[in-house]
Amino acid sequence: MTVRTKPALWWRLAIVLSAGLGLVLSNSSLVYFTLESNVIVLGYFISAVYWMVKRNTVDAPAPRLRGAATLYIVITGLVSHILLQHGESPLPGLVSGPDRLQHWSSFFLHYTTPLMVVADWLLLKPRNASRWKDVPLWLAFPLGYALVTEARAILFPSFPLKYPYFFLDPTTDGYGWVAGQIGQLTVEFVVLAVVVVGLDRLGTKLVGGRAPAPTAEAAGAPAEG
Repeated sequence: MTVRTKPALWWRLAIVLSAGLGLVLSNSSLVYFTLESNVIVLGYFISAVYWMVKRNTVDAPAPRLRGAATLYIVITGLVSHILLQHGESPLPGLVSGPDRLQHWSSFFLHYTTPLMVVADWLLLKPRNASRWKDVPLWLAFPLGYALVTEARAILFPSFPLKYPYFFLDPTTDGYGWVAGQIGQLTVEFVVLAVVVVGLDRLGTKLVGGRAPAPTAEAAGAPAEG
């Protein structure tokens, strides 16, 4: 049985297509976390598809990197929908109004790709591959992104688009307010990372996952005394 007949391969190819279309259609700068997280997803799943075909396996490679990519794209989707779009539906902009191409790009980057990656994380193999100790490592990128943004704005004041997001802009309320925003987001991202690990373990129970190796007693062999 070849992996080319397996839904997992085609689902991951669809993720590549979604992230790729969003990036190609976008006219935004790479300084946005949205684009950076989608680049990570695109790179990971292109590599995953290649690995799956090369090894003829439905298991994706580098499960901890897969977990990181999942966390980053979930952050992208939630921050956009809740903080930036204030919960408004993205659907009207897809069929009417100006800049429909950019609405489609945003829809792929902020909605389609995150939802597909979460489904991949929940339902496809490998399962139960993440660890609680992965959480601090995964958080290094979003926190580093915030710190680099602030440092770049200070060191290069003429840099275009110094503050891609309002919660990183100290112009009105100062750096104390920004620090508070980053602190609040850090707590929320920790919760999200814990949820990502928890969903991995839950997914194992839902879809069977990798069963533990049988013991000598279960296999019928005499136990060593």
